[in-house]
Amino acid sequence: MHNDREVIEQRLDRVLNQRIRPAVHARSIPLQVEIWNVPGEPVPVAEGLAAAYRPVAVGDLWGPAWSTSWFRISGTVPAEWAGLPVEAVLDLGFGTTEPGFSTEGLVYRADGTAVKALNPRNAWLPVSESAEGGEEFVRFIEAAANPVVMHTGPGQLSFGPTPVGGRAAWFGDEHGSTPAGEPLYRLRRMDLAVFDATVFELVQDLDVLGQLMHELPTDTPRRWQLAKAVERALDAIDLQDISGTAAAAREALAPALAAPAVASAHRISAVGHAHIDTAWLWPLRETVRKVARTVSNVTQLMDDHPEFKFVMSQAQQLAWLKEHRPEVYARAQEKAKTGQFLPTGSLWVEPDTNITGGEALARQFVHGKRFYLDEFGVETEEMWLPDTFGYNAALPQLMKLAGVKWFLTQKISWNTTNKFPHHTFRWEGIDGTRILSHFPPVDTYNSDLSGAEVAHSVRNFQDKGATNRSMIPFGYGDGGGGPTREMVARAGRLADLEGSARIAIEKPADFFEQAEADYPDAPVWVGELYLEFHRGTLTSQLAGKQGNRRSEHLLREAELWAATAAVRGDFDYPHEQLDRIWKTVLLHQFHDILPGTSIAWVHREAEETYAELARELGELIERAQRSLAGPATDGGEVVFNAAPHPRGGVPALGGTVRTAASAAAVAPVAEGTDLVLDNGLVRVVIDARGLITSAYDLTADREALAPGTTANLLQLHQDFPNEWDAWDIDAFYRNSVRDLTEVEEVTATATGVSVTRAFNASRITQTLTLREGARRLDIDNVIDWHEKEKLLKAAFPLDVRAAHSTAEIPYGHVERPTHTNTSWDAAKFEFCAHRFLHVGERGWGAALVNDSTYGHDVTRDVREDGGTTTTVRLSLLRAPLFPDPDADQGRHRLSYGFVIGAEVADAVREGYHLNLPERAVPGSAAVAPLVEVDNDAVVIEAVKLADDRSGDLVVRLYEAHGARAGATLTTSFPLAGAEATDLLERPLPEETAAEYTAGAEASVGLRLRPFQILTLRLKAGA
Repeated sequence: MHNDREVIEQRLDRVLNQRIRPAVHARSIPLQVEIWNVPGEPVPVAEGLAAAYRPVAVGDLWGPAWSTSWFRISGTVPAEWAGLPVEAVLDLGFGTTEPGFSTEGLVYRADGTAVKALNPRNAWLPVSESAEGGEEFVRFIEAAANPVVMHTGPGQLSFGPTPVGGRAAWFGDEHGSTPAGEPLYRLRRMDLAVFDATVFELVQDLDVLGQLMHELPTDTPRRWQLAKAVERALDAIDLQDISGTAAAAREALAPALAAPAVASAHRISAVGHAHIDTAWLWPLRETVRKVARTVSNVTQLMDDHPEFKFVMSQAQQLAWLKEHRPEVYARAQEKAKTGQFLPTGSLWVEPDTNITGGEALARQFVHGKRFYLDEFGVETEEMWLPDTFGYNAALPQLMKLAGVKWFLTQKISWNTTNKFPHHTFRWEGIDGTRILSHFPPVDTYNSDLSGAEVAHSVRNFQDKGATNRSMIPFGYGDGGGGPTREMVARAGRLADLEGSARIAIEKPADFFEQAEADYPDAPVWVGELYLEFHRGTLTSQLAGKQGNRRSEHLLREAELWAATAAVRGDFDYPHEQLDRIWKTVLLHQFHDILPGTSIAWVHREAEETYAELARELGELIERAQRSLAGPATDGGEVVFNAAPHPRGGVPALGGTVRTAASAAAVAPVAEGTDLVLDNGLVRVVIDARGLITSAYDLTADREALAPGTTANLLQLHQDFPNEWDAWDIDAFYRNSVRDLTEVEEVTATATGVSVTRAFNASRITQTLTLREGARRLDIDNVIDWHEKEKLLKAAFPLDVRAAHSTAEIPYGHVERPTHTNTSWDAAKFEFCAHRFLHVGERGWGAALVNDSTYGHDVTRDVREDGGTTTTVRLSLLRAPLFPDPDADQGRHRLSYGFVIGAEVADAVREGYHLNLPERAVPGSAAVAPLVEVDNDAVVIEAVKLADDRSGDLVVRLYEAHGARAGATLTTSFPLAGAEATDLLERPLPEETAAEYTAGAEASVGLRLRPFQILTLRLKAGA
């Protein structure tokens, strides 16, 4: 019997794919085709429609990499097709790649309105549901010759260098520029065809039953019933008359399709979806077109299938659609009113949540939710992040403060060591907030609702018994495309089918509401959702990460000083400018841009954008500060401190007239072959190799370094992961290491010690500086980096027995074990820290702070003397070859600091100080802070004017030490009222806001939970 079943499956596969599928469009005639090659970047639709076309034929080559060609297709419907449904079948040369990873096209009518897109799984175009016969047909195709960067075949990936990953080569001509290179694609089919609906439905019947049959256990009677039904249907087919015998074959299958699912069948909410990477193996400009193609596809599908629903999860992409394809956007808004097109996700883009800073994550919610409210009247309640590379433990609180109730991701299923124990659970963040969360057990966010995927969902579901419901996001994605009519047909047949889970196309909210009702006691997962994969994303493409970090801090300064100037005097707060800049920064936090995993074109443009933002924000900051500083007298200047803690006589968030020099750098003193930096608090010894051999805490009378070790030791590792070059660091990288101890020059200067090393083709110059009154040794690095497939780290072996490390994350910190007791602990061999990483024993510790580093690792070893060495390392640079073969090549400058004798509170302060240096402008007027708090544990993260332009001041602050904190916030302006708000600056419920009221002397009393985030709206009085 086993052989009989295999024979039936083999027979079905051949007959279905070689005879029945082609018969859907068996009657066809060729179209006339003309082409116009765009001389450069994509052009507006009107220009493409009006271009001068020339004849081209099926079989002709077209399209150098990244170029655009417009096709004009035309023909006449044969008279004998009157009354029949007619479609165009248009194959641009798709080959075997998945949608979104090769050529794509968007079809337009002559009036410039979009019809639908073309891709390798969606190559048909509606012409007429019932042809008259003899009518003329004309359409235009905007075809993108996007190169196949990664896929080498179905399900196959290439991880080699990417010759077409950058911008295409362009050379000038009379039109401006022309794409260079050989054509990539060959036209394969351009036909008018009769659409045989009966054959199409037979294909779907056989497709669903055949896949279900294959997935059922061999000893299941239902499997054999399906095999017999399929066999009877195939026997009814005349291979020379598919169309004439298709109805009989469908009749043979009808009983099998009518058998209902058992009452206990697993229930799946199928959510139409198209994950569109905002940039990845294509530039941002191509994503704009991918969005238009996908939305055109799904809105056309909604016309034919009223039951079909589709979620769109990135507000930026809809904003692009509104700007560049308003007629497609109007279709989305139309379908939103019918409840079919569903804005979701609540964020501006789907960002990386490890590297993105806290305030930027808050603004992701603010701008995402506001867009959906303003444009669609929808209050989104989901956070939709299927493809992001791990999730920080502050997110549950941020979600709640944004009015988000539910969280969805898929990526944790990519763990390489530990299988996550739940699919539906409550995620608890560092402050105690819990959010109902779901990981679809289908293990993909690009499902096609195949029998294999549906069966895997049921088998894989971790919460069986407690609940019986899961979700499947279905539709082609990453490169876009979305669901197809074949997928919708599968969903309809699987709604109630014996042997299968029950599938219903539903909204995400429908699923979450039902899941919450079914599973009120869902298990709790506490802390970060660490992805045991893609650890290299914390380090790849340093320049982009620096651009993001600096943009976040420049925006903090710009809002702070502009708000201060606006409240104090005649300064126009730049709402529109800041709104635009924030959206640009948020865009570049997308999870394939900020992590450094896109093609060279994307990262080059990002670096250019960050440079322009830095210039613009720098000008805005200076303009605001000059308006505050008043006239300069006798060469005086005002020093501004945007950090949340005072320093050097300058108040936090304020400015002071400089009356004395800033803390001077300590000059090194020679002791034999060593150089010593000593400021009375710490004593640092640097040997002739430029390595730190001692870091002594003079106050605690304690050596920071482990005996016999050296710190600030640069280490070079071979870095060649098994796959996903820019994404991954594999644990075996530690097996080979080269300590960079050779030195070209160690020089004492008036302000520190300069150390220059050369290795391979690279060179690094470090400047070590210790200032009076400081416990922080600053290490500035200028690196000319020309390595390939290498990882550069800086090591600090410390004489502490640290049970855990403490790493800054958005709005707080997390503690991670330094041991490897469990596989969960061992898997965190590379992890994220923002501005600081701290280790210590009770009563003493040390920290590393940085201005642009995110990847870190901590190991510990017991020495022969019984002591413990805890080694903390920063990951400085990588050199992966895929998808950008020149990643990180060139000159970089970055800084980190070694804080000797530090508690976590010190690490918090020093991290802010390193990233927010003082600024000085000519002037004579001290600048009192708009707001101050009297507890260092309460950190003010943002000071700005309210988005509604009421003139109210918005202050966002949080508890940073991980303990309950009481504090008083005082203002330097008359205070008429204060209220607590959500992230969107809307009042929180009265019972929540009641604790935060204005005092009689312009103050607000605060009581904060550990890591609580609080947004206050302050109204100025007369």
